[in-house]
Amino acid sequence: MDIPPQVTTVHLELGSVRQPYNTARIFGDTGTTFSLRDLQGKGSFGYGRVTVLHPLNANHGLRLMLAPLGYSGTGQFAAPVRFQETTFSANTPTTGSYMFNSYRVSYWSTVRQSERETWRVGGTLKVRDAKIALRQGSTYASSYNLGIVPLVYLSGERRLSERWKLLLDADGLAAPQGRAFDVGLFLAHTLSPKTDLTVGVRTLEGGADNERVYNFARLDYLSAGLIQRF
Repeated sequence: MDIPPQVTTVHLELGSVRQPYNTARIFGDTGTTFSLRDLQGKGSFGYGRVTVLHPLNANHGLRLMLAPLGYSGTGQFAAPVRFQETTFSANTPTTGSYMFNSYRVSYWSTVRQSERETWRVGGTLKVRDAKIALRQGSTYASSYNLGIVPLVYLSGERRLSERWKLLLDADGLAAPQGRAFDVGLFLAHTLSPKTDLTVGVRTLEGGADNERVYNFARLDYLSAGLIQRF
């Protein structure tokens, strides 16, 4: 099916997310290490994400991504936990809340384009809007972090047939202070020149280790989605 290459595309993902691990210690040099997964459960939790690809010309363009994420769960600590200079008792119902909103803008260049393949490489500025909170009865403490993270961006598509294709969407970078990797792989079925349906998987992994915050997590996503071209 003939689809013009220079069109704006909007990809909506809806699905579930699980956390194989999510380990925190706050403050990073004085707090107690604990597992949010053990406290909240592994999941599944619902999520939604929107990605917009907008070409500026034949070889360059912008990507905008809105990826809010938040969930909570209740469990008990096996031992007392010191979090944000507050002590939470063992064997007492405790609610843990985790928020990791991500807002990104990318500039990309097309490095390969043919009838079957398109590959784009660029840079991303990610706004990280994150919060961890614990509540145990009237005892409450939270740690909030807002920051900008530079990442390397890679995306591509590989046409399998007239109506089927594979899509890759990835950001990532590692540094001494921490790392962040977000990789999604999708199978898309073209319904019309303007519309695709997708199913896919995505993994978000990374974290930071400094005197204020220690938090490393892996989140695995399963989604169904819709791509609309304008």
